[in-house]
Amino acid sequence: MRQNEAALRAFLSDWLCDLKLSIIFFTRIPLAQPGEITPKALTRALRAAPLVGGLVGLIAAGAGVLGWTLGLPPLVCGLLAVGASMLLTGCLHEDGLTDVADGFGGAFQRDRKLEIMKDSRTGTYGAAALFLSIGLRAAALSVLIPAGIAWAALPLAHAASRALIPGIMAVTPQARSSGLGAYHLEPERRVVVAALILGALVTLVLAGLGNALILLALAATGAAAMRTLALRQIGGYTGDVLGATQQVGEITLLLGLTVLMS
Repeated sequence: MRQNEAALRAFLSDWLCDLKLSIIFFTRIPLAQPGEITPKALTRALRAAPLVGGLVGLIAAGAGVLGWTLGLPPLVCGLLAVGASMLLTGCLHEDGLTDVADGFGGAFQRDRKLEIMKDSRTGTYGAAALFLSIGLRAAALSVLIPAGIAWAALPLAHAASRALIPGIMAVTPQARSSGLGAYHLEPERRVVVAALILGALVTLVLAGLGNALILLALAATGAAAMRTLALRQIGGYTGDVLGATQQVGEITLLLGLTVLMS
């Protein structure tokens, strides 16, 4: 009995540690972490990414619903929700999307693409991609918020779009040996499985079985398309590619929810 209790405490302690590291990495929430975060610890913490996504989605939903309660137009409410998520994450994934758009669209040679992706400046392709990302998400939320399902839609979209990241890392080579993506190790199978299960459970609980199957298929298709594109463009993934994958997943899920409502 004591061994079971000790094992349960160790299990919960490990998950709480991973959740904390994942919050530190994926958001601007000021949590203190003594010592250096090792690549091994950070990679294991990716299993908690869907939980962090759910938290980001809840806060974003609160911003959008507050705007709706105050009588603001639906599109403004959608923009408030998107803006809240960007503020909370420090535009981490949006930055990846813009870098990928600039790199993939701005050059023909692989090395030049990677060079552009490392440049902190945003070009025309990146600006256009960011505009579309914000616009599409806000437009979808301008439908979902008045319908009263923002509390489910946003946590679902943020959780499920992050659940596929460890899987992409596990089945895709790294495109370069430096950068944020290279700091992670290849995720173990248990990390990939845990993230996928969490993402699927959140989607199932919030959307129901029939809708969940459709939405998860859409998210997986978007992630697979991004993986294929990255392999063809630069031969693998970078941290920017992972950020872009999250953005594609979030957009796809929110648009999918608007279609399922109609």
